Amino acid sequence: MSLLVVGSVALDDVETPYGARRSELGGSAVYFSFAAACFGPVRLVGVVGSDFPAEYLERLARRPIDLAGLQRAQGRTFRWHGAYEGRMEQARTLAVSLNVLGGFTPRVPPAYANSSYVFLANASPGTHVQVLDQVAGARFVLADTMNYYIENERDAVLGLLPRLDGLILNDVEALQLTEQPNLLAAARWVCERGPSCCIIKKGEHGSLLRGPDGVFVLPGFPHEAVVDPTGAGDAFAGGMMGYMASRDEVTPDTLKRGLAYGTITASFAIEQFGPAGLESLTGEGVEQRLADFLRLTHLSAP
Repeated sequence: MSLLVVGSVALDDVETPYGARRSELGGSAVYFSFAAACFGPVRLVGVVGSDFPAEYLERLARRPIDLAGLQRAQGRTFRWHGAYEGRMEQARTLAVSLNVLGGFTPRVPPAYANSSYVFLANASPGTHVQVLDQVAGARFVLADTMNYYIENERDAVLGLLPRLDGLILNDVEALQLTEQPNLLAAARWVCERGPSCCIIKKGEHGSLLRGPDGVFVLPGFPHEAVVDPTGAGDAFAGGMMGYMASRDEVTPDTLKRGLAYGTITASFAIEQFGPAGLESLTGEGVEQRLADFLRLTHLSAP
């Protein structure tokens, strides 16, 4: 398989009811890559500053993550400081410093240009276009977005849709982008504008997929305690895309199974601070939890 992710590599300061971490390894491309690496190799394109710890590069390199596309720039690495409270449904951003990410122009190595599966992690639609112009013939391109770009670059987000095979966003973003009354209508609205599928994340309540053969819904994997939700959405995308790329086909069935695998990898991500819950995760561990998930969601015929 050939799976490419373009996104942020960060140093995060995170506060939750379970404690705090400073300068933790983070970023959308990191969480995605660790999750997808459970299924096969991943190609990562991003940028870090001169302050990025060598030990963090070593942590990434221990997994089948190709770092040839990771640029090293003079300056400080992208930093995010966030806090979670109560039910931890959404982070309260306390500080953001783009640093080297602010001037980042993605350069896809020639060896990556033939990637069959591409994940465009949360970034400006202009950055997404720059990546798409460098990869030709990808079998499946999935993109993420966020409220900032929906509010400030809406036309550019809409212009990107015809070039995508899938769009993934959370429930609030879906309603904001589409201005529809509910999530089913929102997913239909997205698919009518180009992508063959739309995935809407609903946090602890699971996810919704609108694909070529209609709608498919799954609950979230139940947890009594969530330690750190940071990166769960990117881990979800990594599990989904990693599984699909390992099957090397895009069918309604692989999309649905991909949704289940994404649910499982995201469930590991939230159990520890940072990406620690994903770093040592194996395919066997994923399959064991998936079996538990299937038992929890199985309904016998009357």
